[in-house]
Amino acid sequence: MSKPLTCDVVVIGAGVVGAACALYAARAGRDTVVVDRGPVAGGTTGAGEGNLLVSDKEPGPELDLALLSARLWAELAADGLGEAVEYEAKGGLVVAGTDAARAGLAELAAGQRAAGVEAVAVPADRLADLEPQLAPGLLGGVHYPQDAQVMPALAAAHLLRASGARLRTGREVTAVLRGRGGAVRGVRTDRGDLHAPAVVNAAGTWGGEVAARAGVSLPVLPRRGFVLVTEPLPPRIRHKVYAADYVADVASDAAELQTSPVVEGTPAGPVLIGASRERVGFDRSLSLPALRALAAGATRLFPFLAGVRAMRAYAGFRPYLPDHLPAIGADPRAPGLFHACGHEGAGIGLATGTGHLIAALLTGRAPGLDPAPFRPDRFAEEAG
Repeated sequence: MSKPLTCDVVVIGAGVVGAACALYAARAGRDTVVVDRGPVAGGTTGAGEGNLLVSDKEPGPELDLALLSARLWAELAADGLGEAVEYEAKGGLVVAGTDAARAGLAELAAGQRAAGVEAVAVPADRLADLEPQLAPGLLGGVHYPQDAQVMPALAAAHLLRASGARLRTGREVTAVLRGRGGAVRGVRTDRGDLHAPAVVNAAGTWGGEVAARAGVSLPVLPRRGFVLVTEPLPPRIRHKVYAADYVADVASDAAELQTSPVVEGTPAGPVLIGASRERVGFDRSLSLPALRALAAGATRLFPFLAGVRAMRAYAGFRPYLPDHLPAIGADPRAPGLFHACGHEGAGIGLATGTGHLIAALLTGRAPGLDPAPFRPDRFAEEAG
C-alpha cells in the first residue's frame, strides 16, 4: 500500500534558487514543502553579493535565462517585494584599462545587444559622469542599465514567505525515495519521510550529493570565493562596477586563484568587494593572498578605498558545472526528479528564471525559453 502524499512537490534547499522554485511552483497550484539541513540562506546564498547581472553573460542560453530572470525580478519588485529584498535597479558599469580589454568589451557588448541586452558604450571622458570616484586613466566602458542587486538572505526569506510553502529546516535529506519503475516518491530525512511525486534538487553546491542520493550523477563542484566588506560609508559608488577581465574569469576552468575587481555600494553603507574564485574543495580557510588581491583590485578602480577600513570578509562556495551552465529540469534517469542547481556565481540572479522553468516543467506548461541546454542528463551522455 502506497504512503499518503505529504505534498505535490518537495524542494531540497532553502537558498534563493529553492525559494524561487517554491514560489513559482506554488503559483502554479502545487502544494510545496521546502526542506533544508540548515537555515534559510545558510549555504551559497548567504555568502553572495546579490548580483542580478546580464552584463557578465556571453550570448547564449545563460544570457537568455538571465534576461528572463531580470524581467521576473523586476516584476516581483514592482509587486511589493522590492523594498523587502532591497532590490536596487542600479545598473552596472564595466570598465577597460587596456586597448585589448576595451576591444574585447566592445565585441561582447555588440553580441549582447543582438540578444536583447541594453549595453551603452561609454567613452573614457564620460566615465566620471557615471562614477565620479573612478580612477583616472581608464580607456572606456559599457553601461548596463538592466543590472540590479538584492540582499540575498532577505530575498530567499521573502520569496519563501510569499510562496506559502511549508518550510522544514534542520532536516537533512538522507535519500530520495523511489518506487517501482524508479519513479520518485518523496524524500527520506533524518526526521521522517516526506512523500511527493516530484522532488526538486535545489541544493546548490551540494547538488551532486543530493543527486547521488537519488541514484544519479551530476558533476557539481565547489569554487570558493571571498567577499570583502568595508565600514559603512556615505553613498559614493553608484553602480555595480567591475573590470572587463571579470567576464573571462567567470568562464575560466582554471583551478588556481583568480581575482578581478567587482565593487558596489549597498543601501546599508558598506561597500562589497569581490570577486575571487578557486577550486579548493570545501576548504573555508581564510586566504590572505585572495583578500590582498581583492583589496588591490578595488583600489585600482576606486583609489579612495585605500583609506577605508575592511571590517570583515566571508567565503562562499559557488556550485560549478563543467560547461558553466546550470542543471535545470527533469532527470529522465529518475522520473519525478528535477534539478535546479549548478548556477556557479549567478544563482541569485538566475533564481527567478530557474523557478519559472521548473514550475512550467512540473505542470506541463510551455516554458518561457528552451530548457534543452540545461538538461541535467547532458553530462551522462557525454560520458557515454
